Amino acid sequence: MLVIRLQRTGRENLPTYRLVVAEKARPVKGKYVEIVGHYLPERNPVVLEKKDERIKHWIKNGAMPSDTVARLLKRAGIENMDKFIRPYTKRKSKKKQAEAPPNHPKPLPVETPKTEGETVKHAGASPSASPCLRL
Repeated sequence: MLVIRLQRTGRENLPTYRLVVAEKARPVKGKYVEIVGHYLPERNPVVLEKKDERIKHWIKNGAMPSDTVARLLKRAGIENMDKFIRPYTKRKSKKKQAEAPPNHPKPLPVETPKTEGETVKHAGASPSASPCLRL
């Protein structure tokens, strides 16, 4: 299966990327079929040069753009990239998590002697919680 993906080039702390068509099973820095553009994220403004006809040709012939490439191409104006973009997973907000009850079980009741022969159950009391002084 062919995939259109980014191949990192450039030096340390200055990334540049090639848009390449390659076999999915190949290593990212391995062989590729064709270079269809390049992406320079460190420039101001960001540079994305692409060969629209070749990208459309490869997609028509079954190549799948990676999620990042599909987002870049959509932003650059190529149509029908929505079907290749995977939605981000929704995270639960911290506010909703604070309102939700905790998932831990209730503590087991602990029996403590009241008088001779009688016992009283106290919910939530732990055996280590004794009235003795701690120094």
